[in-house]
Amino acid sequence: MNWKDCLDPGGALDPAAVAGTLYQARQAGSTLDQLLSAELGLSLADAYRVQDQMTALRLAGGERITGWKLGYTSAVMREQMGVASPNFGPLTDVMILDSPAMLPAGALQPRVEPEIGLRLGRRLSEPFSVDSVLDACDAALACLEVVDSVWSGYRFKLEDNTADGSSAAWVAIGPSLPLSGLESLPVTLSVDGEAVESGTGAAASGHPAAGVVWLAEQLAARGRWLEPGDLVITGGLTRAPALESGHRISASFGHGRWSVEVRRP
Repeated sequence: MNWKDCLDPGGALDPAAVAGTLYQARQAGSTLDQLLSAELGLSLADAYRVQDQMTALRLAGGERITGWKLGYTSAVMREQMGVASPNFGPLTDVMILDSPAMLPAGALQPRVEPEIGLRLGRRLSEPFSVDSVLDACDAALACLEVVDSVWSGYRFKLEDNTADGSSAAWVAIGPSLPLSGLESLPVTLSVDGEAVESGTGAAASGHPAAGVVWLAEQLAARGRWLEPGDLVITGGLTRAPALESGHRISASFGHGRWSVEVRRP
């Protein structure tokens, strides 16, 4: 892979060409070693332009946007992945799975993290705040995000990960949670029934709705809004273990009162 082939004749980045290469790699079930950030000095703004082109390819293939994912809203995930700040990417309808979920074929290197999802009941308008986000939501949901990076071994910088849609792949959706007290809600992540990680809702930006505030600000700056029905998964609450073939990962929220599960054939 020579990323310099994705420069236009004037030497500027061609986001559509980069997105096409990333999309083709995913379609072929292969991962990439050579980073955009290393070869092209990719800026974060350029990374989002590539992400937009990736989304356009998904939509052209018949997918539709159903919400957004937040990445790296927790210190534990930033530490695990060596990333210093959050990012976001779109969710589409083909990414949404009902719990208990069976992972579709075609996964590259899936990892799983427990998250709290917030679903909008109406358009979120300015001014944005934790209270206004919660007031606009019609549900909080127990979720397991399955991330699946196109970059080999999850070795990337923030810009590479952002171009790849923040590694968005699938989300297993579990039961509804109470909208109050989300910051103190306990979660335990288990692999094949053995607890391996634990945290609380506060791990995501101090409060899951705080990440939605940040996302709403980012989208508003781009002339976009969170709309009714949009699901926002607000960031991993623990480290993300790999989901190996034949194994299952589950999360219990509220000391086991609510649970969500995903398996890999």
